[in-house]
Amino acid sequence: MDFKDLDPVLHSQLRLAIMNVLLSEKEAEFTLLKERTNATAGNLSVQINKLREAAYIEVVKQFRDNYPQTLCKITPAGKKAFEDYVHAIQAYLKVGKSK
Repeated sequence: MDFKDLDPVLHSQLRLAIMNVLLSEKEAEFTLLKERTNATAGNLSVQINKLREAAYIEVVKQFRDNYPQTLCKITPAGKKAFEDYVHAIQAYLKVGKSK
């Protein structure tokens, strides 16, 4: 069996966690992502930017009640990339079990 290359954008614990939250929530504020992933604000910000640059998530910065708010939402390309990543991991696990 040929192994697919794992998506380097998603092959990160924090980026996988962000994508997982966004798959279940559809849209999440920065503070919710920070709480759910237990990441620092700086690290979370860097990882969100990497996902945004890959077009896996959309980021909207706005103001709510005079406070800045950052909303993240998974894109169709991000959802497909996540599903492909999961299938690739499952293929690795199946091969490991067949021995």
